[in-house]
Parts: sequence; C-alpha cells; structure tokens
Amino acid sequence: MPERKPWLPWLILIILALVWGSSFILIKRGLESFSPGEVGALRVVITWLFLLPFAAKKLRGIPLDQWKVLIAVGMVGSLIPAFLFAAAQRGIDSSLAGILNSLTPLFTLIVSIVFFKNRPKWFNVTGVIIGLAGAIGLVSVSGSGNFTVNMGFAILIIIAAICYAVNVNIVKAYLQGVDPVAITALSFFTVGPMAAIYLFGFTPFASGIESNPESWKGLGYIAILAIAGTGLALMLFNRLIQMSSAVFASSVTYFIPVIALIWGIADGEKFRPGFLLWVMLVISGVLLVNTSSLTNNRIVRFIAGVVKFSD
Repeated sequence: MPERKPWLPWLILIILALVWGSSFILIKRGLESFSPGEVGALRVVITWLFLLPFAAKKLRGIPLDQWKVLIAVGMVGSLIPAFLFAAAQRGIDSSLAGILNSLTPLFTLIVSIVFFKNRPKWFNVTGVIIGLAGAIGLVSVSGSGNFTVNMGFAILIIIAAICYAVNVNIVKAYLQGVDPVAITALSFFTVGPMAAIYLFGFTPFASGIESNPESWKGLGYIAILAIAGTGLALMLFNRLIQMSSAVFASSVTYFIPVIALIWGIADGEKFRPGFLLWVMLVISGVLLVNTSSLTNNRIVRFIAGVVKFSD
C-alpha cells in the first residue's frame, strides 16, 4: 500500500461498494421500461461499446488459445449473469439479489475444490455451509413469503454467482499473466456482438424505445449500470488489487449487501424481522471462506456475535 496515499485504497474500496451495491436498484429501474432480456443485452452492449477503445489497443499479441479463454470469461463472467440477474429481479427484491450475490466467494471455493483440486481448511468448508444456510434462510423470509416461488427466482442469482465463481477460477488459472484491462475489454469484445444481435434481432427494443419516450429514462439507468457498474468499476477493482492485495480488494464483498439492503429499504422493500440474522450468517460464511487462519480475532468475534444474536 503506498505510503504517501494510504487513504486511496480505502477510497476506491468505498466507491466500489457504493457502485456495485447500487447495481441491483439500477437493474430494478431498468426493468420498469424493458424486459429482462432487453436489460441483460443492453447492459452487455453498452459496456462493450464503452470498452471498445481499450479493446482496440489490446487486440495485438493475444494468442489463439487465450482467445478461447477470453470467450469463456466473457460468457460466464458477463453475458450469462447479466441476463440471470435481470430475470431474477422480476420476482425478488433488489436487496435480496445483492445479498445473494455475496455468495460468490463461497462458490469460488467450491469450484476451486471440484475442478482445480485446491485443498481448503476445515473452517473454509464450514464457511460454505454457513453461507448457504444463510442464503436459504433469506429466501424463506423474503418476498411474497412463498418459499417455492422465491427460490425459483433466487436460484437464478445463485447460478449467476456460480458463473462468477467459475470466471474467477478461469482467470486465475489461465490468464494470470494477462493485463487486467485487456481481460475486461477483450472479454466484452467477444460477447458484445452476441448481445447486440439478440437485442436488435430478437427483442422489440428498437420499436419500443421509439414509441415510448419514458423508456429513455430506463435506458439511462442501464447505461449508468453498464459504464459505472461494470466497465469503470472493473478497472478500479483491478487497480485496487495492484495497489493493495487481493485479500483487501475482496473485502468489498462484505459491503455490497449492506448498500443493496439500504437501497432496497429506501425504495420501499420490506425488511422482515429475521432478515438481519440471515444476512449476518451469509457474511460470516464469506468471512470464513476468505480467511486463512482462525487466529484472526475480528472474524472470531463477528461470528460469535452472530451466534449470540441468534440466541
């Protein structure tokens, strides 16, 4: 961490938490004007167009085998989750979507164990179990109160989190030496045209925006989501990793659910009595997954506090 500006990584961390935590309310606003398919496609297309200048500078020197990996990264890290989040938020609150998204580190560990033969410690595995239990509890007390209906939509967020987990492991295993800006820009370069073909060829987006002036407001929300919440935020995140450490940068995961929850409550979404306990269980699980030793007193105190709260 730079000595002259020790506050800068913290500033970037706060900005990322605010931006990513606000993504779910922006999706909700976009869905007021467009279908889930249109929202997902627009998010990818706008990000692709924004990153085109960066991609143009990085096109040379990428071997064929890395292009195959970049296509996979674009699909599981951006394209598929964009559609899944939009579809899920037709049936669950934006705050719940933000909280369930924090399960990504748990699935990252599972994917690394199953496919990349990593060996976690027992408390990391315990963290996965606690986090998943918290997620199931959240779904059971949220939304309409109908667990089956809620789970039908929540499972889409969980699949998106699994996609993100696969993406992290692919990047770590196969793109370790590639410039992070190149990974972001070129992965969108591979999937952007697919989203554009779907948007203009298989949805009524063009005719709808022409006939409904109000839809421009929804387009504005999605543009903010795409440019700030995806393009710029990923660049900031990569910069944060370079300035500090991966552990410090990954701590943004703990703050995103808080911001999403605040936005949801401000937007009139219900805050049920059992909500806080399940949120703390999810965060406890994420903390255990991301720790390398139980000697970290802050983690032990937090989890002990959750257990005491539940009593």
